[in-house]
Amino acid sequence: MNRSGVIDGETLIEGSASAAALVLDEPLSFWGGVDSSTGTIIDGHHPQAGECVAGRVLVMPSGRGSSSSSSVLAEAIRFGVGPAAILLGQNDPIIVLGSLVAQQLYGARMPVALLDAGAYAACRGAGHIEVDARSERAAIKIS
Repeated sequence: MNRSGVIDGETLIEGSASAAALVLDEPLSFWGGVDSSTGTIIDGHHPQAGECVAGRVLVMPSGRGSSSSSSVLAEAIRFGVGPAAILLGQNDPIIVLGSLVAQQLYGARMPVALLDAGAYAACRGAGHIEVDARSERAAIKIS
């Protein structure tokens, strides 16, 4: 993190977002883990069960599970209850695909960025995150 509180990430899907952060303790599967009509985490075994991803910058280690997660994520984005952005600790093509499908089919853009271990750790206590993923490198401001 530089002195202005900005960290770098790798842009996976371009876009920008500014929202309250939701930092997950464990990976999340959107298929069976998130209600695509409300954005609520419905996986009863997930530490953040009951939290809502809608309109938040979702910081998660990675996705988990089924390739169907991409369609659930795309539908949540289409219904306006998806995350504002997703920041990943590990690259997850299923999450990227969900965002790309929402962009292509519904014209809804949700940026996705990959963070290295240091940048990911810096997000742990974030209350609010701004994501500017307009080029190969994403600028993420934490407050």
